[in-house]
Amino acid sequence: MSEILKELSKYAAKMVDTNLVVGAGGNLSVRDDTYMYISPSGYDLKEITEEDWVKVKLETGEVMSELKPSSELEMHLECFRRSPGIKAVLHAHPTYSIAVSSAGQEIQPMFPDYPAMVKKVSYIDYVIPTNHLIAEAVGEVVAESQAVVMRNHGVLTVGATMKEAFFYMQLTEEAAKVYAISSMVGKPNILSEEECDDLRNLSAETYRSSLLKKQKL
Repeated sequence: MSEILKELSKYAAKMVDTNLVVGAGGNLSVRDDTYMYISPSGYDLKEITEEDWVKVKLETGEVMSELKPSSELEMHLECFRRSPGIKAVLHAHPTYSIAVSSAGQEIQPMFPDYPAMVKKVSYIDYVIPTNHLIAEAVGEVVAESQAVVMRNHGVLTVGATMKEAFFYMQLTEEAAKVYAISSMVGKPNILSEEECDDLRNLSAETYRSSLLKKQKL
């Protein structure tokens, strides 16, 4: 149990250190059999201790801890309920991803790692956060996606491990950054769907992907 909570605290801090969130923004959770652990409401992610993570029953949403869970609780529950393969959920507010998607654009593939590793990115229009509507909107696409970009809000990534979900978040934000900068200095040279498919089928990329699924959690 302590290993799960240590891993959660580790990646919560990494989200802050890599500028994926500011202040008390963002939230993350992990599945533990029929329960999940989620970040507490109102906490700076870097300040969450192992004792602060909120335990919640997946089936009923019953909170088993004294602290209040993240206001995005319903969204996290919906992700775990939609797919047993989802073990970790990470939600952040990365600058370039929000900027590109809120301008009505999609984050384009411009370097190999992004399309090779993040095979499916879904987009949903703005929905007021922290209620059942955004949970339902995310739930409709999350089972088939590694990343869900919520326009004017943020990005949600899922994985078989927290490391995998974090890696997807990093790649999505880096892709958005590259696309935004290239759009300012010239015409972006976007990889074709055929080129993306070739990258996804590379044995080296398949191996790297398998390693992410073997990490803790």
